[in-house]
Amino acid sequence: MNKKAARVREAPAAADETMFLLMHAAGTVEKRLEDALGTAGLSLAKFGALTFLVRAGAPLSLSECAAKMTCVRSNITQLVDRLESEGLVRRVDNPSDRRGVMAAATPLGIERQAAGAKLVDEVKRQFAKTLSGIDRYELSRALIAIK
Repeated sequence: MNKKAARVREAPAAADETMFLLMHAAGTVEKRLEDALGTAGLSLAKFGALTFLVRAGAPLSLSECAAKMTCVRSNITQLVDRLESEGLVRRVDNPSDRRGVMAAATPLGIERQAAGAKLVDEVKRQFAKTLSGIDRYELSRALIAIK
């Protein structure tokens, strides 16, 4: 264990320092996920959109995608544009709204999402190993309280 890690474990951090430690940890986890998914040609956003589409098992409207991913519709439109240009998603007409467009994962998109899920699982395993010996219940309680 390095000296910095030992110091963090020895004394509790002040509240403001804890906030920055949490932000740093979140950034680190996000970077690890982005790096892992990058090896499959995906970003977190692309993987998230593909995951929603694959789990849905049917085309979703872009509005539904935006709501599930908690982002604005214009961002989803751009994301679907990129996914479509890579052959991971296709647009289909919305049968209940002739002006509407829906997105569906292609077979390549389903395959790429599955590959990404395996990479995410590996990052999860590494993350769990990092937290071994820490009371996860208390950690989860603290993180939930932040919401």
